[in-house]
Amino acid sequence: MNNDTRKWVYLIVLSLIWGSSYILIKKGLGGLTPLQLGAVRIIFSTIFLFLIGFRSLFRIKKKEWPWVGLSALCGTFIPVFLFAFAETEIDSNIASVLNSLVPLFAIIMGVVLFRIRFVRIQLFGVLFGLIGAGLLILQGASLNPDQNYFYSLLVIIAAILYAANANIIKTKLQDVSAMSIAVGNFAFMVLPAIVLLCFSGIFETDEADLQELQTSLMYIAILAVFGTGMAKILFNRLIQISDAVFSTSVTYLIPVVGVFWGVLDGEHFGLGHLFGAIFILGGVYLVNKGK
Repeated sequence: MNNDTRKWVYLIVLSLIWGSSYILIKKGLGGLTPLQLGAVRIIFSTIFLFLIGFRSLFRIKKKEWPWVGLSALCGTFIPVFLFAFAETEIDSNIASVLNSLVPLFAIIMGVVLFRIRFVRIQLFGVLFGLIGAGLLILQGASLNPDQNYFYSLLVIIAAILYAANANIIKTKLQDVSAMSIAVGNFAFMVLPAIVLLCFSGIFETDEADLQELQTSLMYIAILAVFGTGMAKILFNRLIQISDAVFSTSVTYLIPVVGVFWGVLDGEHFGLGHLFGAIFILGGVYLVNKGK
């Protein structure tokens, strides 16, 4: 399979995995606080990645470790907590929609900070996708007037951090394997996550709430293995065989999957969501055509 075909396969698989992450976060919050959820997610992901790729840590050069650490902070550590707190107030499908801002931030950061060139049609593609995201947001706001949209700012901050991570990997870690980056990221994060979990009160759970806690841990275990561990490896590789803009275009497809799961879980869906999805898919096409 050549890289042109492989990158589309990775894009679709990541869309399905990450699009399902938001409903898993929502379910996980049933028995966990946002702080507990983020910490548990990191710890579970670390265990999974260490089991399958611990040796890859030794392939990271000394000069590359600072960038691996910065990638961990921007690409995983801070966003997992931001999304957990955000979904205490906004629906999972709205969170997935707001994540579509990543490609726009990726272009801005790539040009300003990393001097990465882009063509005009890629910018049109990003804007086209953002129009679709806007339609989805407006539709969600009209159907859920009681939601606190201040918490949507947390998702926007996470989107900025994801865009920074994509550019870091593309410009500073291009020669490091996707597995090494992923395992190295979590090697940085696991100790802070354990400390946070110890002070989160998770060990003080009442016996009456124990079953709900166990159910939540099951959802987060699935999220950690697929939505964080495996997806992290695929995303790192996708960046390396394409570019930061195309790789972050996965965030255009995520809302389609996220809205689907939200509907199954009883969240509202309107005709505006359909039009938004069409615009989003058109944006992915334009961004790739510009490449």
